[in-house]
Amino acid sequence: MKISAGIITKNEEKNIERCLNSVKFCDEIVVIDDFSTDKTVEVAKKFGASVIQRKLDGNFASQRNFCFEQCSGEWVIFLDADEEITPELKNEILKKVKDEEIDAYYIKRRDRWWGRWLRFGELWRVYHGGLLRLVRKNSGKWKGSVHEEFKTAKSTAKLNSFLNHYPHADVKSFIKKINHYSNLRARELYDTKTRFSILQIIFYPFLKFVLNYFILLGFIDGPAGFTYAFLMSFHSFLVRAKLYQYWHPQKQEYVS
Repeated sequence: MKISAGIITKNEEKNIERCLNSVKFCDEIVVIDDFSTDKTVEVAKKFGASVIQRKLDGNFASQRNFCFEQCSGEWVIFLDADEEITPELKNEILKKVKDEEIDAYYIKRRDRWWGRWLRFGELWRVYHGGLLRLVRKNSGKWKGSVHEEFKTAKSTAKLNSFLNHYPHADVKSFIKKINHYSNLRARELYDTKTRFSILQIIFYPFLKFVLNYFILLGFIDGPAGFTYAFLMSFHSFLVRAKLYQYWHPQKQEYVS
């Protein structure tokens, strides 16, 4: 049973070696790179990966679907460069791909942030429910330009083992990523004619913080849980504020 690992990258030399080490059991590694300017491609080729460079153009689903097309395995495991497959997950994957009745598997993901594994709040769904990442060839497609998800009408199941995720080295990189992704998300919403009111800009981020920190128990994750809930609420604010500016552009005024 041939398994392909599909990875999309952009300047990931600090993370990708850990990721590639974890997928050495796969029969094929396919890396779709958004013209990295660091050593990402060099590292990937060192691991024997097939590397194709292609512009992302703000559409993650398109990039992943292109990656899907390049993979020749009957099964494809999709990863980000800052993720790794644990030994337990590897063993479970090798066993489950032999099941002919299932076409896609949810994999639980745990995020490492501020020196601990986060289990609650914003990350409740991925930690307890998982993401569709192990999929049979031609079983579905990725949808959504930003925060893309794999969609399938075929049979699914959930694996027990975890995928490890190391998303942010520090608060500075977290904020930088939030700013970038909020740009992409605001543009995606604008292109679909979505609008938000001033009240939504003000209150939605606050309510999101209450949901993640209190109702979904983010406080159990300590200071890391508070910071994560706060910054993700800030992300929601930025998306809405930037979208509002798209719909209400202001003429620039210059003072001499």
